Amino acid sequence: MQNYILSCCSPVDLNNKQLNERNIKCLFYHYFVNDEDFIDDMYDSQTPKEFYDKMRAGGITKTSQINSQTYYEYFEGLLKENNVIVHVTLSSGLSGSYNSARLALEDIKKNYPNSEIYLVDSLCASSGYGLLVDILADKRDEGLSAKELFDYAEKIKFNVRLEFCSSDLTYYVRGGRISKSAGFIGNMLKVCPVLNMDEAGKLVVRKKVMGSRNSLNELFNTMKEKALGGKDYSLKCYISHSDCLPLATQLKNQIESYFENVVGNVFLYDIGSTIGSHTGPGTVALFFIGEKR
Repeated sequence: MQNYILSCCSPVDLNNKQLNERNIKCLFYHYFVNDEDFIDDMYDSQTPKEFYDKMRAGGITKTSQINSQTYYEYFEGLLKENNVIVHVTLSSGLSGSYNSARLALEDIKKNYPNSEIYLVDSLCASSGYGLLVDILADKRDEGLSAKELFDYAEKIKFNVRLEFCSSDLTYYVRGGRISKSAGFIGNMLKVCPVLNMDEAGKLVVRKKVMGSRNSLNELFNTMKEKALGGKDYSLKCYISHSDCLPLATQLKNQIESYFENVVGNVFLYDIGSTIGSHTGPGTVALFFIGEKR
């Protein structure tokens, strides 16, 4: 079995304990709250509640994509451990980091001609990105070579379904996704947008429903319709949330009640600071393997 490094970035929205146990390397993003610089270390340095409370208090959050120099230094450090690497990036539909990694890789190849590095654009985000990386770790452990893993990733990533809903439109207004007037009226009427990620790795609004219960039902019904194997679905299912655990738990219970074979394979995670800087509190996201996007 070939020995190589599997690597990702912190918007996988898993946790450091899981990454360490699965032997997955990680490059951390940075984010800013009121221009103060923080590392998106998957809540090792602060709790999710502390982060989202800063947003609720009016803190202005920003994120910055990883530049090519940072990627170069990261890849160069990994090459000291192994000259074969499979690195999976955040979706190019949301960030320029994939392009930065690609530019860094071109320079790495010039200076380290014997290196073998495969770069995967996940076309995923949050714990859907994490689900893809976790599946790749399973395949690595089953014995796939680095090139075989890259080829597998390029196929399976389109089967990772990413469905989101939000009970607070404030941060969609700040990000320019909806107008101030629409956001104000939406919050007054408790309108919850339901979004998913398309084949280009971009977030699109699929539907707008009234109330968080109806939005969770939309996520659940999509899984019923699109999950691989239908009601017999037995693969992993990830749910992430931005400081709204009761809603995430409600969705988990709903899924486990219907998909009997998935019990024990539904996992809850916190939406990390990079993705959370754009969604704000009140977002629930569902990730599973299903029909191609």
